[in-house]
Amino acid sequence: MSQRIAGTARSAGRRPVRRFRRRDVAVVGALLGMAVLLDVVVVWGPALASVGLSFTSWDGLGDIRWVGGDNYANLVRDHPAFWPAVRHNLLWVAFLGLVATPFGLLLAVLVDRGVRFSRFYQSVLYLPVVLSLAVVGFMAQLLLGTDQGVVNTVIGDGRDPVDWLGDPRVNLWMMMLAASWRHTGYVMILYLAGLKSVDPTLKEAAALDGASERQTFFHVTLPALRPVNVVVGVITVIEALRAFDIVYAVNKGRNGLELLSVLITDNIIGEASRIGFGSAIAVVLLGFSLVFVVTFLAHEWRGAHDT
Repeated sequence: MSQRIAGTARSAGRRPVRRFRRRDVAVVGALLGMAVLLDVVVVWGPALASVGLSFTSWDGLGDIRWVGGDNYANLVRDHPAFWPAVRHNLLWVAFLGLVATPFGLLLAVLVDRGVRFSRFYQSVLYLPVVLSLAVVGFMAQLLLGTDQGVVNTVIGDGRDPVDWLGDPRVNLWMMMLAASWRHTGYVMILYLAGLKSVDPTLKEAAALDGASERQTFFHVTLPALRPVNVVVGVITVIEALRAFDIVYAVNKGRNGLELLSVLITDNIIGEASRIGFGSAIAVVLLGFSLVFVVTFLAHEWRGAHDT
């Protein structure tokens, strides 16, 4: 009797196992299958096709001819715009990562402190995010153009205006500054959401231990934002390496604004239609993206594991 009672009690204490019906399995499989298929067709399919085409010579119409690594050799040795484009992309990553992203974090901290009109500040600072980089490029032309540009008008140098967008010594910095205007608002919103989720008892405990606000932020708040740091870091790298429309809207990505994305477009859909050569540039850009993203994620995960 006691064994029967014990068995009944164990059975009653067990949670019933829900079994999926065939219809449930079919629905889940269909939804996941559609997502995986879309990812393969839109992302991985073109990426793998670019890797394969980078070893060929093809104009999009004729026969595909295998050339091995000639495209990469010509790209490194003979293409005059390649190394400037690589340097500009690296500068773009550094500028967004070391200037725009920390500034967005600073704005998030200031807004999180509950200053007056904080909702207004959030709206104003986030407003550029809804604009495409092409629109930002056109706005930069209105502000920095030599013909009745706002900046040159304010400076008052109408006889010899500064060519902010045509001078290769300064136009790249102006475009990175314009792109940072948009990127800063995005980073601010992400960090603001992360700051709202930090446990306030951690800050109170640090204050009781005698930590200053600066020490509390760097030793308590910032480590708690590690998941947000991962997201922001990946987004920053992607935003920097995929920059295209802002420079293309200004001067077609030439005369000091060369980027790898512009070279890909000019070779694949330009008049030359060098699809194999353009695919080689795309693979180089993919390699840069993977190196930055994988290195950053490995560093963050190693730090999370150590803590």
